[in-house]
Amino acid sequence: MENASRAFLDAVRKSMRQIRIVVGATTIDPKLLTAAERLQYEGYLRREETNAAIMALSKNGIPIKQIARETGHSRKLVRQVVRGERHDVFRTRQSSLDPHLPWLDDQWASGCRNGAELWRRLTARGFRGSLRVISEWATRRRRAEKTDAQTLQRIPSARTIARLMTIGRDLLTKAETVTVAALESGAPTLVEAREIIAEFHLMVRRKVDAGLTPWIERARASLVASFANGGAKDEAAVRAAITSPWSNGQTEGQITRLKLVRRQMCGRGKIDLLQARLIGAE
Repeated sequence: MENASRAFLDAVRKSMRQIRIVVGATTIDPKLLTAAERLQYEGYLRREETNAAIMALSKNGIPIKQIARETGHSRKLVRQVVRGERHDVFRTRQSSLDPHLPWLDDQWASGCRNGAELWRRLTARGFRGSLRVISEWATRRRRAEKTDAQTLQRIPSARTIARLMTIGRDLLTKAETVTVAALESGAPTLVEAREIIAEFHLMVRRKVDAGLTPWIERARASLVASFANGGAKDEAAVRAAITSPWSNGQTEGQITRLKLVRRQMCGRGKIDLLQARLIGAE
């Protein structure tokens, strides 16, 4: 099931270009951007100039290798531009605030709107980020409440989108519900991938493998084709994993425990001490 969830995350990453079109707005007001976002926007404008020059050469039928030689850019960059993979305004990355966003939303709703005060309270809860991170979040949140639906919003990360599309609707905020609704209407292939993964999870939970073969055929034509192809190569093992009451959970747990102890002892002892510690804990 973990591999199936990872396959859906990969499907979301493949659809990020379409997601940016669906979720992102078409206009940008620089006055509404924070300082960090303004720097990214200026970099985006510079990238667009480079993209336009490369696309002009590509439309004339010039191969990628020659474009890279004429412009001085790498082949990888030229290839990304030609494929349309360099048109995002804001870089999507995992934020250190992601685990704390529900708590920040509650504090904001209760009336605490001061960035410094939010940072002090969050630091007391174990947050190790800087004051600037919280200040940027508070500024963005404050400005977002004053803007309309045409204002460009930061696109969630692929991991966040995968989580929003797979958890219960009753656990989503109003803004998250709007985002999911936009994704479902604008990215039907991603919705299909979610349904396919959900069917696989259902087979595993019910321990019924009768529909495995038609499921593989359907999945092969979707965004999770690589996951389905892997299952088709060893279909007997997949069926055994679905129907058998046994699992390798104990083995994986012992491996995780071994790795944890090894990391704790990094630079402090050799294999003999590690062996003594593991055997002594049994």
